[in-house]
Order: sequence, then structure tokens, then C-alpha cells
Amino acid sequence: MSELGSIDNPVKFKDQDYDALLQKCLKSAALFSDAVFAANPSSLGIPVDPDPKKAVKWLRPKEITSNAVFVEGTMGTTDICQGQLGNCWLLAALSCLTMHPTLFVKVVPSGQSLSESYAGIFRFRFWQYGEWVEVVVDDRLPVREGRLLFSYSRTTNEFWSALVEKAYAKLIGSYGSLKGGIISEGMEDFTGGIAYSLPVSSRPPRMLWRGITAALARSSLLSCFIHAASVKEIGTVTSEGLIKGHAYAITDTDKVQRTSEEVLLLRLRNPWGFVEYCGPWSDKCKDWDVIDNAQKARLELAKVEDGEFWIGIEDFCLLFNTVEMCSVNPDSMSGEASDDTATPSWTLSSHQGTWVPMCSAGGSRRYPRSFCKNPQFQMILSEKDVDDYDYGEDEEGEEGDGEDDEVGVVVAPVSKTEKQREKKKKCTVLVELLQKYRRQKDKVNFLYIAFHIYKVPPEDKPGSLDQPFFSNNSPVARSGKYRSIRSVWRKVHLEPGSYVILASTYRPNQQGEFFLRVYTKTGNIQGFQDFPCTNNYSVMVMSKPVLPEDQFRVQKWFDEKAGSDDRVNAVQFMNLVNSVLEKDYELPLETCRQLIFGEDTGGRGRLSRAQAEKLLTSLRNLQSIFFQFDEDSSGTMSPFELSLALNAAGVECDNVVVQLLWERFGAGEQYLPFYGFVSCVARLQVLFDLFESETNPEVKDKGINAWLLKLLAV
Repeated sequence: MSELGSIDNPVKFKDQDYDALLQKCLKSAALFSDAVFAANPSSLGIPVDPDPKKAVKWLRPKEITSNAVFVEGTMGTTDICQGQLGNCWLLAALSCLTMHPTLFVKVVPSGQSLSESYAGIFRFRFWQYGEWVEVVVDDRLPVREGRLLFSYSRTTNEFWSALVEKAYAKLIGSYGSLKGGIISEGMEDFTGGIAYSLPVSSRPPRMLWRGITAALARSSLLSCFIHAASVKEIGTVTSEGLIKGHAYAITDTDKVQRTSEEVLLLRLRNPWGFVEYCGPWSDKCKDWDVIDNAQKARLELAKVEDGEFWIGIEDFCLLFNTVEMCSVNPDSMSGEASDDTATPSWTLSSHQGTWVPMCSAGGSRRYPRSFCKNPQFQMILSEKDVDDYDYGEDEEGEEGDGEDDEVGVVVAPVSKTEKQREKKKKCTVLVELLQKYRRQKDKVNFLYIAFHIYKVPPEDKPGSLDQPFFSNNSPVARSGKYRSIRSVWRKVHLEPGSYVILASTYRPNQQGEFFLRVYTKTGNIQGFQDFPCTNNYSVMVMSKPVLPEDQFRVQKWFDEKAGSDDRVNAVQFMNLVNSVLEKDYELPLETCRQLIFGEDTGGRGRLSRAQAEKLLTSLRNLQSIFFQFDEDSSGTMSPFELSLALNAAGVECDNVVVQLLWERFGAGEQYLPFYGFVSCVARLQVLFDLFESETNPEVKDKGINAWLLKLLAV
């Protein structure tokens, strides 16, 4: 069995098993009706039209047209036309996908039909943050006034593209959540590759054409668009018949010979299925009159209004601003010729993470006190490589990151040869940060995100890097300005060594989940290793001597309260402790019980004099630490302060452990009282001691972090 989440063993969305559901429907002779994504307004996610004549009906393909088929002939770019939904970004990506059969069958598994073994159920697969997910849908499609409301095929009896759109809408939350987007989202979700933008002006026209041709040959998905200067410009049609702010699929390249001139062409497609370019080399342009029929036949020139057209590369560079590329293999992103049969030279490491308000959502470097609390990931690079590819990106983040602490430095210009020579002395790394689940129902809410990479000197220990480290060191690389898009990425060249990657939102305390993936050249030892939690509590807190007054108080208390075994119970110990601690920092009975059972009491739940003295001294020291980090004297601390307070107590934990501690003892509150801090420390001490006494080698190999994460939730 392949690994769960692979294309051969995808995760079942909402636990819906296609094979089981299909067999159940065939056995009962009933067509599948999907209760998870029901045929109702909630699934549409758009306002209901008050006009009864425009009410939406949900019909199956054969209820729309009697000769309905899943696919008519072969699947192609003209099978996809945009309906009454602003999701050209998704449909343009789907158009690109049809050009690559091996990639296409990953998304649209073969063998599906509206006739053979038909049960009204279909399945599609999408890449989602490191794993493939299989989504099943019924074939009830939204129809208004007799026509499909959303995506449709120019071949009116064909329905595969409308069903792919429905499956993706189900995955995201609703059709309405597909409105507005960047084509890179669709490209990545159809391939699992990395998508990036290439400014058209970054290369001369002929070099750009060669790069696009090579990328298409490597099964890269490509699209393009014209920037809109304002929201009002989006959707406006230029005098050349092109639409601003609109995603076009790049489906092919070719060239024709016109007398002695070689003309380089691109084939583009408008997902609308109509409104075509009308300039040189467009469908009805007279330029084609001087081209012989053999060349036109090879290009399959079709002078019909289907949204697909040819354009010369020089005109393309004048009219379009950006090309979007998406490639499964990072080498394919170069757009340069190479041996396609060569063994892939990249290693992938990935990590799922979260930004938790008041805990691990530290914000940008504008917030130096909390920036260090953002999720940190270690990366070890050991072997230099030779990188022959140019991604068209500035490795150091040419845009900067828009933060006040960035200082402009004038650097002497470096020649391209010198720059390439310098790259070859380093390790090639490609990092992408994607925020998850920001399209939900009818809302799209992307946070401003970025990542920073820091070199970790040998004398520093990754994982416990704190405010002074990040205040005193500049990042060696970063993704650029914080951007409100699903993903940001950067290719960088770094010296061998140890690094830490910080993933952050622009503002602190913003809730979110993310996926981080890093490609490095094969041969490097790199990965996201746990920062091992450490415990020096006995040295930092418990080693301090008992105060004479506390010793006197304990002796007197025991003389008056202790039982015949010269021990005190939890209630007696609570009263003793609270007679010493300040009123706002008194401990409840449950915390006192927790402290007692952290001691060796022989299972009796009662403390000896020596144990009571030791605990009372420890509590005094913990209270001093709490005062130090409770800067507003509120009697509480935030998760940011909790981590610092734990460090002062000799306990160093990574953000994931601190986050779970907060969930365990903060109970969803924004602030933690003193007794909660004591409970955190007490629980950690028990778990550290248990790990030390553990003899199972499998447990030891997994490490202290895995141990804490497993048992803190108990």
C-alpha cells in the first residue's frame, strides 16, 4: 500500500470512500446524492436571485441534455468555458492541465462515465498542502434558465469540466469561495508543483519564447495576464481584444516561416470561451494568408470563436505583463533546455504548522518582543552544489520586506559571471510557505505572510533562539514583502551550515495554519529536526536554599497540623502555601494536589517536612520569575511571556510544546494566572522525570519532544 496522501493512496475527503459508495449505489440501483455538499444555496455560496424565473435548479447531466457524456472524444482546452463565476484563475489552470495527459489523469481518474457503471457519483483528486485528497461528488449541477450556471463545455453535451469545478468547490467550501484568485493556486492544486511569477520584461522576447517552449515540454503549466491598474479596470477589454486582470492559459508554442522571416508564436486561451485577441496572428488576421496550408494544418488553425488564439512573441511581450509557471520538478522551472531523463536532483522536506494567537503568532520584525515566538524550523546544509538554473528571481528578495528595520545598503555591482561563480560555491535551496484554508464558504481571507532565514552560529543552539538573537542578527534570505496571497517562495543560495526558517504573519496574534516545504539539491543533509526540550529546573529553581523563615513556618505548621505519620495532606499544604504567597497568587487545591503527586510520596498523597520545605522554596522562586515576566502586574501572563518564564526556570521548550501547554492549562484563555504557570512547570517536571526513567529504546529514539507532545494531552 502506498503512503497515505500519495497520488496512489489519496486522503478521502470527509471520509467518503468512492469505491464503497459506488458499489452501494449500484447495488441499490439508486443514484448518489451527496449530503456533504448538498444541492442547496449553502453550496452555491452566492446571493439568491429574488426573481423566481432565475431560481437555481440542480439537475443531473442527462436531465440537462439527453445525449450527455462525461467526455466527448478527447479532453482539451476548449472543453472549459467560464460561467457566471469569477474563477478564471481556476479554469485557466485547468485548461493548462489538459495539455499534459500524465498530469491530467492524476486529477481526473480515468474510467469514469455517464453510461457504464453509472451511479451519479464521480471522483477527482487535488493536491492540498503536501498530500493528495480525493473528493467525491454527485453529478447534480446548478442550472439557471436551462443553462449551467457555472463552468460548461463548448461541446454542450460534455460535463467533465463542470464536475471538476464542483469537486473543487466542495473541497474549498462553496462555489462562491472560488471567486477571485491567483492562477498559481489552481496550478499547484492540480499538480503538487511550485508556481511562480515571471515578469514578461525580465527576458528578451525570443529568450522568453524559448523558456516557455522548454517549460511546456517539461509538463509545466503556464498562464499569463495583463495587470489592471485599478479594480475598475479588471475585466475591461483592450482595443486588441484582451481582458485586463484576466488569466489566460498558455497552451502551446510554435513557429511559422513567412517569406524569409521566422515568426515565433504562442497559443493562448481565454477561459470564457469567447472574446479573442484581434491583433497580428489572431484567428482571422490576414497574416495567415501568406502561410502555406501545411504549416496551418500543423498548427491546427481554427478560425472559430472558441477563446483560443495565436499571438506573436513580440506582441505578447508588449501587451502582457506576467507569465505564471508551475512545475512539479524544480529543475523544470528554469525554462532552459536540459536532459529530461536525468534523475531528479532535489530532496523535499515539508512541515505543517500553525500560528496561534498569543502563543506562536509573533508577527513581523516590527514586533521584536514576539517575533522570536513564530514557528522556527531548523535546516542543515552540508554539501555545496552547482546550480545551472536561473529562476528569474532575486535570491535576496529584491522587493525587501516592507519593514522599518530594513536598512538600505549600497553594494558594489557584481557581474553575472561573478554572481554565478559565487552561487556555485553554495547550497541551492527553494523555500515555499503556503497558508491553509483561507478560502471558506463565500469568504476569501488571506493573511499577509512571509518567511525569513537566519544563519545559526555554532555557539548558538537552534530552537531556543530568542529575542536578542533576532534583534542582533539580520536574515540571510527572506521571501520579500509580506503579501496577502496563498503562497510566497524564494530560491536562495546559502553557505553550508545550520539555519533556522521563521514563518510569520505581518501582524501578531493572527490565527492561521500553514505548510512549509523546502527543496534542496540532493546530497545535503537537511530537514526540520526537533529542537530538543531541555530541563535544568533543579539547578535554576530547586537548588536555592530554604529561607530560615520558611523553615521555621513549615516546622511550626507540621507541629500543629501534621498527622500521626508527620505528614500533611493537600488541603493542609494548600493552606500553608497560601499563607506565604501573595493573595493574588494563591494556589487552588487541584494545583497543590498536582505538586504533591510530583513528589515521591509512596502513593499516599501526603508530604513530609523536607518535601514541604522544598516545594515552598520552589514556589517562592517561581513567583519571583512570574513577577519578572508579568510586566503589567496583571497577575497573569501571555503565552509569549510563558515561554520566557519557562526558560528562566530552566525549562526550554519549542513552540509546539509551549502551544500544547497553553491548550492544556490555558483552556482557551488569553492569559494564564500564576497557578496555571505552576501547573505547567509541575507537569513538565513529571514528564521529564518519566522520560529519564524510560528504558524502551523506541521511545528514547523518538526523543523528548515527541514524549512531551504525546503525554501533555493526557
